[in-house]
Amino acid sequence: MREPWVVGVSGASGTPYPAAVIRGLLDAGEAVDLIVSRAARLTILDETGRPFRDAHWADDLATWLGRDLADADLRFWPAGDLAAGPSSGSYPVRGMAVVPASTAACAGIAIGLSKDLLQRAAEVNLKERRPVVVVPRETPVTRSHLEHLIRLHDAGAVVLPASPGFYGAGAAASAQQLVDFVAGKVLDALGVPHTLFRRWSGELAAARRDADRT
Repeated sequence: MREPWVVGVSGASGTPYPAAVIRGLLDAGEAVDLIVSRAARLTILDETGRPFRDAHWADDLATWLGRDLADADLRFWPAGDLAAGPSSGSYPVRGMAVVPASTAACAGIAIGLSKDLLQRAAEVNLKERRPVVVVPRETPVTRSHLEHLIRLHDAGAVVLPASPGFYGAGAAASAQQLVDFVAGKVLDALGVPHTLFRRWSGELAAARRDADRT
């Protein structure tokens, strides 16, 4: 039986994050069901210069990810389709990542609003006690946003802010390395193996550089 990971993309800035998560899932041989909110389409257009359209989602996604998806196990569900598979707990999935998670998405999921398929799918995965990772990116945060994040935590979600670490690549880390760090942490929380970043080994970066030179 096919059991995909659901990836929900909301309208917060940070479209490189879901792209890296999707690539990581596909590289691990995982199936992916994708939901892109209406607001996220505007963000994708603004940050990549490319549209994301329901009727052309496969071509648009391939352009966004920068790879051929002919052999990928992918399914796309329009955000307005509340009768879609991920809207029901009987639809088999392994869990869900909401990346990036806007304040509106966090609030909607936390209070069970089910405004669109993204919010409904996240609520379904929480009630079914499946892994749910929520990646808030906006900063600073208000008290209400913090309260919604606490609600998500208490409901069983992993709240994983888009906060990259520098110990893997150092202060000269590229933007892609920082994106991959966050994506790797998402995959860690889902239990999906990856090689997106160098893991901490207890050895300082300076010592590693000295060892590499000798």
